[in-house]
Amino acid sequence: MLRSWWLAGVMLACGLLVVATQDQPWVAVVEFLIFAALAVLFSPLVFPRSLTAAQAQERSARDGRPIVYWRPGCRYCLRLRRRLGGRAGQVHWVDIWRDPAGAAAVRAITGGDETVPTVVARGEAAVNPEPAWLLQRLTSPSSPV
Repeated sequence: MLRSWWLAGVMLACGLLVVATQDQPWVAVVEFLIFAALAVLFSPLVFPRSLTAAQAQERSARDGRPIVYWRPGCRYCLRLRRRLGGRAGQVHWVDIWRDPAGAAAVRAITGGDETVPTVVARGEAAVNPEPAWLLQRLTSPSSPV
């Protein structure tokens, strides 16, 4: 979990350094707000609560919902999360930096890499899929798993 917050901390630290060099207070405030927004984006806060790989696989087997393996700071994961919007809660999220079994599951799918987002939906895996691919699997009737 510590690594998940590391990027957010780096963004805040950079923001404080930039603020310390500014002569005009309003510029410092604007710049710090930009760095704070980046810190939130690089943190796990913009994603629904992560599960372990075992929990996600068990729940997916029960309810048929897709699993998304992700990590904080990944711009492709952020793009997928943003495009899912309010439907992000219909997906089981696994942070591979917090769960070694999740990282191992991704490596098994990708042939050894930890490329995210990796999505498993109805037995079909896709690495960095287009958001429309996942949205289609959320809207079409689920087939037996």
